[in-house]
Amino acid sequence: QVQLVESGGGLVQAGGSLRLSCAASGRSSADYVMGWFRQAPGKEREFVASISRSGDMTYYADSVKGRSTISKDKARNTLVLEMNSLKPDDTAVYYCAAVRGEYYGGNYYITPGDYIYWGQGTQVTVSS
Repeated sequence: QVQLVESGGGLVQAGGSLRLSCAASGRSSADYVMGWFRQAPGKEREFVASISRSGDMTYYADSVKGRSTISKDKARNTLVLEMNSLKPDDTAVYYCAAVRGEYYGGNYYITPGDYIYWGQGTQVTVSS
């Protein structure tokens, strides 16, 4: 199985950028569909972005589309999320997740139940 550890969170001003990393160990990230989710206080965990096993295909939530990029750094076995034009509404704990599978038939793995493996999360706070 794969172990996931997120890093890169912190306090960012509105309009700024951040780069979150999720280090995978135990297995290659290329064996998994991977995704980013976030959870704000009092809210359900919500989908942010996902990426196919090969890393060639990606899918984004409307709330972050156009200002976010998900990618796999295969050399470092790391999942990366880069976000720009941050808003206070982006404040949440960000989690990476993984599951053995592949995009097919319009399934882009956008619900928490689609994933088996989770990291512990990293806090992102966007100040106004």
